[in-house]
Amino acid sequence: MNISIGIVGLPNTGKSTLFNALTKKAVPAENFPFCTIDPAVGVVPVPDERLEKLGKMSASKEIVPTVIEFVDIAGLVRGASEGEGLGNAFLSHIREVDAIAHTVRCFLDDSVTHVDGEVNPVRDIEVIETELLLADIQLAERRLEKVEKEVKRGTEEAIAEKALLEEALTALREGRMVASLSLDDEKQQKLCQLGLLTGKPVMFVCNIGAHDDERCVAQVQECAARTGSEVVTVSAQTEQELSVLDPKEAKSIREELAVVGGGLDAIIQTAYKTLGYISFFTTGEKETRAWAIPKGSTAPQAGGAIHTDFEKNFIRAETIAYDELLATGSYATARETGKLRLEGKDYHVQDGDVIIFRHG
Repeated sequence: MNISIGIVGLPNTGKSTLFNALTKKAVPAENFPFCTIDPAVGVVPVPDERLEKLGKMSASKEIVPTVIEFVDIAGLVRGASEGEGLGNAFLSHIREVDAIAHTVRCFLDDSVTHVDGEVNPVRDIEVIETELLLADIQLAERRLEKVEKEVKRGTEEAIAEKALLEEALTALREGRMVASLSLDDEKQQKLCQLGLLTGKPVMFVCNIGAHDDERCVAQVQECAARTGSEVVTVSAQTEQELSVLDPKEAKSIREELAVVGGGLDAIIQTAYKTLGYISFFTTGEKETRAWAIPKGSTAPQAGGAIHTDFEKNFIRAETIAYDELLATGSYATARETGKLRLEGKDYHVQDGDVIIFRHG
């Protein structure tokens, strides 16, 4: 299952530097707008200490984490929804990702140009959000024109879609994100399928300098609180420099310098949470593997993440919580002590479940 998060923000906020650190894949990060035009893509493993412990218990030959695809999207500017700064192309790149990592400049450095002259997180966030809102209004209005033709024919599906679009447009024109609407999952998914940008989950990344700028970070946190979005603080430049070192050496330098911010692992884990995913595990001598599924998935749907036959021919899921399995020490002991549970089609998989699927 490919899941992706787009790194979005104004030019020169450190998006490409952050991407380079996350993926260790060099893309241009020079000090001028639109340096990144075509989006760069990198696949990043999701850190999970549970994998190593399960692998050790099972003496697995291979340990396979789940992954997230990060997409480095060029900087948006004021007027992007009208095509300013190649905005239309960049907005189309955002439509292709599942969630947004909104990178906000919180570092003070006169050698790095700011497109609006000075660091102001609140204004910068408003610029990006306004462009996404305006782009959504245009898209929803165009779609509504087409749907109204179907409504005249009395199509039931078109009537329902018209009502949904009108509700979305009312919110958008009031400056509210589509994601803030109280809609059921089916309606929310319908709006996302239309390509509305403000329906995507968002996390904020505060890119700080050598020292944490508490005022700027606090401003980002206040903005994020309006939508209940997660906030991660990181020094992208420091993380890029540390990313090329041996992990043990990087850890030592991080501790020595008392590096501020949550680090790359915090960004990856928060991105995973923002996407609405959880992990379940399979483990054995051959491999221990983490599988990504949307939170709330049933046991058959989780099986489908491994193979479509597991979902189609699902019988039962032999299930145990990760920490409970480690406490027993092995599958054999877990079976003997009655710790393994047999779950049916209606069971909702929990984060950290270890599962063996029984299927026809």
